[in-house]
Amino acid sequence: MNRKNIYLLLCILGAALPYSQFVPWVMENGLPLGLMMRQLFANRISAFFGLDVLVSSIVLLVFMRIEGRRLGLRFRWLPIAGLCAVGVSLAFPLFLYLRERATEGLPGTDEAVAVDKT
Repeated sequence: MNRKNIYLLLCILGAALPYSQFVPWVMENGLPLGLMMRQLFANRISAFFGLDVLVSSIVLLVFMRIEGRRLGLRFRWLPIAGLCAVGVSLAFPLFLYLRERATEGLPGTDEAVAVDKT
């Protein structure tokens, strides 16, 4: 399995696993943001994970902006939409997938080297 396909598989997992917990919570509670924030920061360990994801999201946004511009990625907005709709677990592998697509066949990439050797 090549990297591009691995990233697509990780996109599916990155959307399905978080939503497997989020959708039942929304079905039970609706979408009250206050309750969501109270439960997210209910104790120090949950706050640890919440803040970790928040910081990771900011780092990912900066990385996607810099790397996306550098490579002239098409559909750069798609991982940002994924970040807002699901989170880092979808946005990061989606960005890596788009990055793989953009770098396929470029000089200095693994695929270009593999093609040159044959």
